[in-house]
Formats: sequence, structure tokens, C-alpha cells
Amino acid sequence: MAVKLRLKRMGSKQKPFYRIIAADSRSPRDGRFIENVGTYNPIKNPAEVTVNEEKALYWLNNGAIPTETVRNILSKQGIMKKYAESKSKESK
Repeated sequence: MAVKLRLKRMGSKQKPFYRIIAADSRSPRDGRFIENVGTYNPIKNPAEVTVNEEKALYWLNNGAIPTETVRNILSKQGIMKKYAESKSKESK
């Protein structure tokens, strides 16, 4: 089972709100998911992001592949940097 970290669209028309989720890559965008990792609200200025760092790192360490948008969100939160550092420590 290939797991992806991706966005699940919530909210109403013209007012999108997203949840960052861990889901099987074969499931539909708004379908079944494994775990909720955080939220992303692009309507607010600046965009409002909440991410459970522990869950995000857990899924990344277990092989979950983030989509491009989620990777950018996690990078801005500093989570991708921590993930890269933990990978470099393991390889030593």
C-alpha cells in the first residue's frame, strides 16, 4: 500500500478549507483516509496552517510520499528539514 500525504478538500463553494491527511494513493481525493495530520486554510491572509509535527514525521519516516503542495507546506513549517536531518543521522 503506497501512502501519500495530501490535501482533502472541505468547506463550501468558493470557501475551500483543506485537511492534510495520510491516505492510500489509490483512494479518491475526498475518500477514505488513514489519519488526519493537520489543516490548511488558504482563505486567511496569511494562510493558516496547523500540522501535528509528530504525526507528519511518523508518516514520512514510514515511507509516505507528500504531494508537491503538502511538501511546500511542510517545508514552510520546518518539518521537511527535520525529516532530512533525521535521515542523515540514520545513514551515518
